[in-house]
Amino acid sequence: MILSSYAHAIGQLRDPQFRRVIWFGVALAVALLFAMYALVLLAVQIFVPGTLTLPLAGEVSGLQTLLSIGSLLVMLGLSVFLMVPVASAFTGLFLEDVANAVELKYYPGLPAPTPVPLATALTDSLRYFGLLVALNLLGMVVFVFSGGLGFVVFWGINAWLLAREYFTMVALRRHPAAEARALQQRHRWRLWFAGMWLAVPLSIPILNLLMPVVGAAAFTHMYHRVQGRKPGSSATEHL
Repeated sequence: MILSSYAHAIGQLRDPQFRRVIWFGVALAVALLFAMYALVLLAVQIFVPGTLTLPLAGEVSGLQTLLSIGSLLVMLGLSVFLMVPVASAFTGLFLEDVANAVELKYYPGLPAPTPVPLATALTDSLRYFGLLVALNLLGMVVFVFSGGLGFVVFWGINAWLLAREYFTMVALRRHPAAEARALQQRHRWRLWFAGMWLAVPLSIPILNLLMPVVGAAAFTHMYHRVQGRKPGSSATEHL
């Protein structure tokens, strides 16, 4: 079920709807990362003096340039961790498009879903973004102090959160909130394992730009599979 869900999702990457979401997600994610870096540079310019007098060494200049270069290297490293919540949160805003494209191709004849209101999607994305940033920063600290174990913690945390949020967002299109969350809880361990297949590639630069869309599509398939539907079957076969 899990492997076939991802295989179908990857196979649909050439779909125009998928490509549109990918480009929007990448553009917004990169723009946010650049904005964060611009704020760091602004802080350096405001709070770091151009020259500094040190005991014995005398007057030292070029600190702003040194810190600017150092902050760039730090941001490049942080992007491995931050791209997960950034790209995933933005993709959440476009999940409806991905899910609709998947259902149109693989699950024809379904009743029209109830669109999640934009305000709700935006609120959920911001909440999800804050939670992912906090936990990814925690995972980064664990990584620094524990070596390879940090990536295991990092992947495990993200697998759980990604699975919970993606599956729930898909289910909310066809179920009341309480029912959608109950469905996610009922299949939480299977979904967590599916989330690992998303969390690991999300930590790989370049590949992580595609994976939020792949994940949204894969969890759309996962939702229909736990409902007893198979890709390519019509809705009437399961009514």
